[in-house]
Amino acid sequence: MSAEATNPASPGPVAPTASAAATAPAVPRADRRKSRARIDLRRLGRAALLGPAVRGKLPDAISHVVEAHRAHHPDADLDPLRRAYVLAESSHRGQMRKSGEPYITHPLAVTLILAELGAETTTLTASLLHDTVEDTDVTLDQVREQFGEEVRYLVDGVTKLEKVDYGAAAEPETFRKMLVATGSDVRVMSIKLADRLHNMRTLGVMRPEKQARIAKVTRDVLIPLAERLGVQALKTEMEDLVFAILHPEEYEHTRELIAENAARRDDPLAEVADEMRAVLREAGLQAEVLIRPRHFVSVHRVARKRGQLRGTDFGRLLVLVNEDADCYGVLGELHTCMTPVVSEFKDFIAVPKFNLYQSLHTAVARPDGQVVEVLIRTHQMHKVAEAGVVALGNPYAAASDAPASDAPTDGERADPTRPGWLSRLLDWQQAAPDPDTFWSTLREDLAQDREITVFRPDGGTLGLPEGATCVDAAYAQYGEDAHACIGARVNGRLATLSTVLKDGDTVQLLMGQDPASEPSREWLEHAHTPAARIAIQRWLATHPGGGAGTEEASGLRTEPGEDTAAPRPATGARVDAAQRPLTSARSGAAPAPGADPARPRRPDVLVDRPGTSVRLAGCCTPVPPDEITGFAVRGGVVTVHRVECAAVAHMKSKGRAEIGVRWGDTTECRVTLVAESFGRPHLLADLTEAISSAGADIVSATVEPPSQQRVRHTYTLQLPDAAHLPSVMRAMRDVPGVYDVARAQHQTQGD
Repeated sequence: MSAEATNPASPGPVAPTASAAATAPAVPRADRRKSRARIDLRRLGRAALLGPAVRGKLPDAISHVVEAHRAHHPDADLDPLRRAYVLAESSHRGQMRKSGEPYITHPLAVTLILAELGAETTTLTASLLHDTVEDTDVTLDQVREQFGEEVRYLVDGVTKLEKVDYGAAAEPETFRKMLVATGSDVRVMSIKLADRLHNMRTLGVMRPEKQARIAKVTRDVLIPLAERLGVQALKTEMEDLVFAILHPEEYEHTRELIAENAARRDDPLAEVADEMRAVLREAGLQAEVLIRPRHFVSVHRVARKRGQLRGTDFGRLLVLVNEDADCYGVLGELHTCMTPVVSEFKDFIAVPKFNLYQSLHTAVARPDGQVVEVLIRTHQMHKVAEAGVVALGNPYAAASDAPASDAPTDGERADPTRPGWLSRLLDWQQAAPDPDTFWSTLREDLAQDREITVFRPDGGTLGLPEGATCVDAAYAQYGEDAHACIGARVNGRLATLSTVLKDGDTVQLLMGQDPASEPSREWLEHAHTPAARIAIQRWLATHPGGGAGTEEASGLRTEPGEDTAAPRPATGARVDAAQRPLTSARSGAAPAPGADPARPRRPDVLVDRPGTSVRLAGCCTPVPPDEITGFAVRGGVVTVHRVECAAVAHMKSKGRAEIGVRWGDTTECRVTLVAESFGRPHLLADLTEAISSAGADIVSATVEPPSQQRVRHTYTLQLPDAAHLPSVMRAMRDVPGVYDVARAQHQTQGD
């Protein structure tokens, strides 16, 4: 089993079988890049066994690391690397890997991976020492004493927790510890990702069941973390290694497809690349055009999506320029001189991805119909696209004039630039009740691999995963105070809390003022983020019987002083005045003595057919001065509708003849109003009080079951005069939580 530390930028040869996962899967010859010769870690292991070098001289065993490091940091101080290697080699001396190599080859390989990506000296120093505290007698205090607090912090961050202390919870708790440390210094996760990549390369010496277990954790946790941190060079190789272990047959088939394409004499990508170079040269644009072969998993995805693969499906073209403006210049020339596929254009320079990625994406079509995808970026963008946070160097270095007292102390590090997804992860992990919940929720959270940004009315922003709803936005902005959220406006329009948000939406969250407000059980169905789900579940666990569907959620709750012996209206039940006068629960008002709400006076309607009985339609409840029309129904009765009623159009379409009607002398009238509101305690009492105060009597009322924290109330009211209608509707709209009041407009099929 090979344990060579393959340069991530230069994949090794094709593995003959899926089990040979010690080297990165192959890519076509076109992917061969200019790079140093591959390092033989067996030779390095033998060199390491010769013991530490003379003080002050760099050991031969780390010459490859130094060479890679100097390529990115020519002025770096190499003394920390020399001292770290001496300590690591002496500490691990005598330890062997399962592959039979000296253990020191592992930290050397991990450090080489990071050096090739451009990591700075502190990260490489910690990488050489990353297993010393875990596997040898070296202590964190010794690391601090010899290398400083930063290196100690990084080594501690990647040190596993002991199984003897944590049992089955050791792995999830180790990841929790590592993520918390990453929240203060993302270099912790950089070292862990490189460590896992080298372990995956040499996984072939493990039992198949252990290979599968490690590959699944890599797939579910480490690869998404590499994606979120933008370290594509590590992510893509880990994806291919996981693919080879978990899906050996599909991996082998994909390997054969890539090998067949690499053996072809004609290469359509090379032809388009030559044409593109000529176009850019003629335009006077300095640009480098490279062929970027797809890695195994990418080819497999394209094959599943498109079926039969063509030559251009095995790679993409990469155009590298010096300045941001040149990216758009290249784009303009390509779209002018070649045939663009406009639907494939994406601008990740103006709007970078959440993982720092910047690039222009487009595509051009060949005369034979093949489509070539093109990436356009600067050299610096390319460096960040490949290495992500590793390419940023040390974002925690204090300014040169900063006082020594500003140096971070253990447990007090803070990165003001850490990504929003990491901040959210750190917030919800504190509330996870146990390791199993944390572990399962972490995998779910990391499966959401795209982030959106929504705007608050005050100009602030919220970073949320794709698919997040208004419920998620509420908990992201207000924490557990979001229990009192009663609704939202999205881009100025009222929306339910279940509304899925899109990138760039403006979200105004409407908060209730009642301290008794509570979350709904329905919210769990719409909560997409772990922070929202955990907060809602924790509230429901401490409030048995709470949540939506209760009388409190609709405001149907007995108040002090109410007649508790009288039956309360059940959710969705009709309350009729003939059964129980529905009055204000707070004012105690009652209908006037002798009033018969079942037989109210109604407006006078004149019909063109004298002596004909008249009935006001219940579907639209017309009142003066509504424009009205009539239709004859069974028994010679004429029903009167508002002209905009849906039933009018339906009956006209059936050929029913209209009958002329008009208002006569009017006094009292009856009207049906529908109030749309957000559920909250006391809502029904407040609405009925507002109706009563406006001078209207309630004939009947219907309260529908709450849906997504919204409640629909239908009231049939008796008004002393139609002129009172606008003031009644205005009074109802002024009730907190009510966002719309309208005349009833039911869909009917005729009378």
